[in-house]
Amino acid sequence: MKEKADIGLIGLAVMGENLVLNMESKGYTVAVFNRSTDKVENFVNGRGKGKNIIGTYSLQELVGSLKSPRKVMLMVKAGKPVDDFIELLIPHLEPGDIIIDGGNTHFPDTNRRTAYLESKGFLYIGTGVSGGEEGALKGPSIMPGGSKAAWPHVKNIFQDISAKVEDGTPCCDWVGENGAGHFVKMVHNGIEYGDMQLICEAYQVMKDYLGMSADEMHEVFKEWNKGELDSYLIEITRDILAYKDEDGSPLVDKILDTAGQKGTGKWTAVSALDQGVPLTLIGEAVFARCLSAQKDERVEASKILSGPKPAFTGDRKAFIEDLRKALLASKIVSYAQGYVLMKAAAEEYGWKLNFGGIALMWRGGCIIRSIFLGKIKEAFDKDPNLVNLMVVEYFRGKLQDAAPGWRNVVAQAITNGIPTPAFSTALAYFDGYRTERLPANLLQAQRDYFGAHTYERIDKPRGEFFHTNWTGRGGTTASTTYNV
Repeated sequence: MKEKADIGLIGLAVMGENLVLNMESKGYTVAVFNRSTDKVENFVNGRGKGKNIIGTYSLQELVGSLKSPRKVMLMVKAGKPVDDFIELLIPHLEPGDIIIDGGNTHFPDTNRRTAYLESKGFLYIGTGVSGGEEGALKGPSIMPGGSKAAWPHVKNIFQDISAKVEDGTPCCDWVGENGAGHFVKMVHNGIEYGDMQLICEAYQVMKDYLGMSADEMHEVFKEWNKGELDSYLIEITRDILAYKDEDGSPLVDKILDTAGQKGTGKWTAVSALDQGVPLTLIGEAVFARCLSAQKDERVEASKILSGPKPAFTGDRKAFIEDLRKALLASKIVSYAQGYVLMKAAAEEYGWKLNFGGIALMWRGGCIIRSIFLGKIKEAFDKDPNLVNLMVVEYFRGKLQDAAPGWRNVVAQAITNGIPTPAFSTALAYFDGYRTERLPANLLQAQRDYFGAHTYERIDKPRGEFFHTNWTGRGGTTASTTYNV
């Protein structure tokens, strides 16, 4: 074992343990610490036995076991625990040492912590890590941001342990300063919410409208995973639908329909509102989880609120193809919205985000990894200033091809009383984005009528604002606040 460790890690829960084993397998010596020191003992004498892993039982011992500049990675619960550990570590560190937060932290906290630690002479990295337990062990997607001066010191470790795409390129690169890494991870998680909701809506349409069994749906997802929808989430859905309980029945049918969430999807939706970006699909995915949690209310409501009884007539195979296209088209919309949000945030915070590089980082290891992301990378490589993915020739063609089937799926779901909020809002966004003239002219007239908020005219240059005395009783004074 090496005399000093290459990196230290605090927090031996599932992700922490597996990241340590991943680092060690790539030739690095890792020092570990956990607030409950029995976890350290169990780990170094269990999964870590005989490996280049140094168990430490105090923060002073942990820091003392590290090479300079010291690199300490926190894999603890986001929020106050991160701040607490930072304060406990500072007395043991020297200028130039690096603290790394690998948890699901809200990016404003990373902005704050980066400035705070840099003011004390230290360096800070806030990095998104995606891929779950298996990804952490075998190769996750890693999205680092924070103090740029820290990147050369951790680059080899991060890129060595990350997932690799087909040509060996690591799914990890520097994202940007301050909270850029955690922001990109947040958007990743928001898109993950959207992808999962879309898949669940396809599942419900097949189950409740087409009357398909779990085994039949398994075969559909198995087929879908061979084509344009090839992705980790389609793959695991295929496997879940085939999994049988002890009595031989599908386990998925016995799972209570209330979804949990850790807040990253909500953060994405709130950030979009702050930036004025219509992130409609991810927002609906978050709300769908909230609605699912109201299980008792829904059970009672189902007894007194009636709706149509789903009844399918027609060509089931053709409708399943419509459903596949609806899923693909809605997925394109979700990613397009996510990238618009990242572009807006980059302008707001001064981040130089490499959008093609982000697609590459998501191409392997992470939860939303899919063949689809290669096309996004190609699009941004060709035009780094791309405004919206939907206008790119490849995606435009897919949307136009999918539109008839997409509309049919949404129409039939509405007609038969099956909730498809993500499919529906994706289609509404597509229709809104391609519409030259929206009814916001009436909306601006309303705002001017009741609040003198002014409006622009189509027969005058942009930037000239007008107010009308609609009732004849108002004055000529207009509001000074005009917001499109």
